[in-house]
Amino acid sequence: MEHIQPIKSADQKSFNIVYEKYHRQIYGFVLKRTQSDYIAQEVTQLTFIKLWNQREKLNGQLSILIQLFGMARQVMIDLLRKEATRFKHEGQTAATPFTDSLIRVIESKDLLRMMERDIQNMPAMRRKVFELSRKEGLSHKEIAAQFSISTKTVEQHISKALLQLKQHLYSIML
Repeated sequence: MEHIQPIKSADQKSFNIVYEKYHRQIYGFVLKRTQSDYIAQEVTQLTFIKLWNQREKLNGQLSILIQLFGMARQVMIDLLRKEATRFKHEGQTAATPFTDSLIRVIESKDLLRMMERDIQNMPAMRRKVFELSRKEGLSHKEIAAQFSISTKTVEQHISKALLQLKQHLYSIML
């Protein structure tokens, strides 16, 4: 988070440090998902261009790496969609591995993995209450009885958990 404010203030040196520090990680992230060196290079460059162009929108509460991965994911999906559209217009849909279904699979698997990681990083009680509510389908009253807490406390835990997840989703969609 130390580089966020300087980058927001258009500090080229901080941007260069972030680029040098995270370039390979972003490249590897994209390469693993697309199996294409060309797309990995393109997405990595476009991600850092997006970082610079949207620097004022950076969230000071989230690490630069989380925000970079979110941007890279969006850029990758956008580029894959453009490739799929280009192939469709050229009549080559059968020849391209970058179909809409592949894009949806990448989006959903990444999103589920990130959401599950966020849930695991919640404070223990919040996580337990949230999982009982959303995964087990228990009512607020049943959860309150199980932990000997009020239904209002259950509601607060769930509200905080949802807020935390929404904030992370927002940062990913930057």
